[in-house]
Amino acid sequence: MIMLKDEVKQIIDNLPDDCSLEDIQYTLYVRKKIQKGLDDIDKGDVISHEEMEKRMSKWRNQ
Repeated sequence: MIMLKDEVKQIIDNLPDDCSLEDIQYTLYVRKKIQKGLDDIDKGDVISHEEMEKRMSKWRNQ
């Protein structure tokens, strides 16, 4: 398993040399959100497309 510090180093090394601090922060933020989504899938903490459509329809009609 790659340690978090090593993973962050890899992410930074793959960014362009002229990237800004904001670019680094955004990339780390997106990576964190993607990982959270993958973890949710592994835990079965998801809803179906149909359920999401129902929730959105209900939300829009409020």
